[in-house]
Amino acid sequence: MSVGFKSWLQNTKQGLTDQVKKFKNKDFMEAVVAGCAIVAAADGSIDANEKQKMAGYMSRSEELKVFEMGDVITRFNHYAGNFEFDAMIGKQEALKSIAKFRSKPEIGRVIVGVCSAIGSADGDFDDKEKAVVRDICNTLGLNPSEFSL
Repeated sequence: MSVGFKSWLQNTKQGLTDQVKKFKNKDFMEAVVAGCAIVAAADGSIDANEKQKMAGYMSRSEELKVFEMGDVITRFNHYAGNFEFDAMIGKQEALKSIAKFRSKPEIGRVIVGVCSAIGSADGDFDDKEKAVVRDICNTLGLNPSEFSL
């Protein structure tokens, strides 16, 4: 990971919990979970280990604790199922949920921050994960360079 990205991620994570609490609503939860699924599927599939890693991260994440875990897992499984059916359809459906916040850049930045945190949760924010987070940025009308991507 680049030093600039690490620094941005550290600074972002500190305020992320408060920002997520401020935007707590169903559409926001859908967008965050859709982004999680996109990042999890970045390598072409979501296997059982990835599902467990994502569920574990979501249940421990301060940023996502504001949401009912049952709802988060149900929605993540919905998006993961779309990817398992067809990767392109899965990605488009997930991006559709995220696109609702295109006109709200402040919320979009929080979504990108959470997705980046998830991508780097295992200590390796790889190029495929960065590429899908750039896609999320583009969907939201945000410049990926703002996030050192």
